[in-house]
Amino acid sequence: MNILDKINKPNDIKNIDREDLPRLAEEIREFLVWNVSETGGHLAPNLGCVELTMALHRVLDFPEDKLIWDVGHQSYVHKILTGRKNDMASLRQLGGMSGFPKTSESPCDAFNTGHSSTSISAALGMACARSIKGTHENIAAVIGDGAFTGGMVYEAMNNMADIKTSCLVVLNDNNMSIDQNVGGMSTYLSKIRVGQQYNDFKGNVEKLLMKIPVAGEHLARGLKKSKDSIKQIFVPGMFFEELGVTYIGPIDGHDIDVMEATFRKALQLDRPILVHVKTVKGKGYVHAERHPSYFHGVEPFNIETGKVKKEKKAMTNTGVFARKLVELGRQNDKIVAITAAMGKGTGVSMFASEFPDRSFDVGIAEEHAVTFAAGLAASGLIPVVAIYSSFLQRAYDQILHDVCLQNLHVILAVDRSGLVGADGDTHQGIFDTAFLSHMPNMTIIAPKNRYELTRALAWAVEHDGPVAIKYSRGDAYYGLREYNTAIELGRSEVLHRGSGLALVAVGNMVQETEKVYNRYRSEKRDVTFVNARFVRPVDTDLIDDLSRDHDMIVIIEEGIKHGGYGSMIEEYVEDKGLPVRVMVCAIEDRFVQQGTVAQLRHVLGLDADSLYDRIEEKR
Repeated sequence: MNILDKINKPNDIKNIDREDLPRLAEEIREFLVWNVSETGGHLAPNLGCVELTMALHRVLDFPEDKLIWDVGHQSYVHKILTGRKNDMASLRQLGGMSGFPKTSESPCDAFNTGHSSTSISAALGMACARSIKGTHENIAAVIGDGAFTGGMVYEAMNNMADIKTSCLVVLNDNNMSIDQNVGGMSTYLSKIRVGQQYNDFKGNVEKLLMKIPVAGEHLARGLKKSKDSIKQIFVPGMFFEELGVTYIGPIDGHDIDVMEATFRKALQLDRPILVHVKTVKGKGYVHAERHPSYFHGVEPFNIETGKVKKEKKAMTNTGVFARKLVELGRQNDKIVAITAAMGKGTGVSMFASEFPDRSFDVGIAEEHAVTFAAGLAASGLIPVVAIYSSFLQRAYDQILHDVCLQNLHVILAVDRSGLVGADGDTHQGIFDTAFLSHMPNMTIIAPKNRYELTRALAWAVEHDGPVAIKYSRGDAYYGLREYNTAIELGRSEVLHRGSGLALVAVGNMVQETEKVYNRYRSEKRDVTFVNARFVRPVDTDLIDDLSRDHDMIVIIEEGIKHGGYGSMIEEYVEDKGLPVRVMVCAIEDRFVQQGTVAQLRHVLGLDADSLYDRIEEKR
């Protein structure tokens, strides 16, 4: 019988004999590799924190104690140990188990996460609530070294030092986020990793002083009195100590006994503790250890070779953006590129390889990225900030206050706009239109295909003012290339002019809407087909024109309905009293769970067949 078979509910790991724990760790890794090879998912982060998770589960009682996972993509082992291993086959699938902690999924998931650097704040809130309620549960947070580049971490730790309540923070240090870590904190942690400089230094100096006749002992005592000054220079973790957080470590993140003993001791201390744990990302699976970035989040793959089962041959929108950015960079030396720890994911790494002095990876710091770009733009450069749509939400105030208010020439490359898929509700890029479209001076472009994406980027470089270009994840759409209307500010592209019914599609929904349009054509019904192109400013001249010989305008967009493009059209038609009905096909007021984009469009009524049926029902 496998030891993993004995893990069926929370706290079962406490019944496993200590000598069997290493074998359990091996079985968990084998189980992870096999399951993720079938479903895809975040493999390397979970392989790296197997022993760490096991040690925490040996000292915590679930669901009474609270464990918060920063970002949360490394919570698979936690899910296995809390009785959900039989659900792993449905990981990241429609209606299946989420790849992130979900309070709705299990009471052992204390807090929903998905974005970086939030765990310490949440843990501190729970610790304060515990004090107010008079309860005694343990509170722990696990946060990676990559997340330590996020400013929210230091806001939380500053507050934690002031409150001084019992709270355990485990720094899972694998020297990686998704890409290689950058910045001062990464450098600081690298220095901590080197070992026992202070202890060796102190011991050697004391021995030398004691050999000095008469004065030696006196000098040695003086050294001890000044140890705090020496610690400032040599002791690992003094940065955290100065913040008022007790630092322990670094310790081996693959030694269960050491971690278990350390965590038990830390939880007995009535003050904030940071335990620094060193782990190897991808540990136990050779391909993941060699290529941790590739296996950070991976599609289904062949276990033996490590290669994904379905190689993507088509160019992605990210690839199209990356190549065009490099081309424009060769033509214009004012263009600079910025990424927030996602150089490969956003394509900025391609620009960085050719123009290293004009490329900046600011770490997991989207707010800083945008205001940093504003400073560059205010100095006459043309910054292109490439950030996933769901992460750009974090920089709302900086876009509004630091970019738009000053009407600065900052280009936002909004990658993963629209439905993203398997990562679920924390990663769907469905809110960008709603939170960008009401900002004065902001121009928003949603290209219909790969060719329009390249032209939009070139146009944005020449435009003076803030521009957001939103494009979807996945393979670039090659269709409708014969339609190549020049880009003109605030002008939509009429792909076919008919009458009666007008289909107006936004960005990545042009491809789906083309199927609806072709169905009407097959029925000999001459409907109008429009590529909205500019989400802001709205092409009101087009709406005025369509209202003259159309009885209904259908807006089709893959974003939240309230505050979206369709809402702006509805408002305009109502305010002006135009004689035309507006139907908006968008995502209702909800969060969208995981599934493939095709599955989610069907669930949301945004696939071609559903759109046709919805439109005909309203006709």
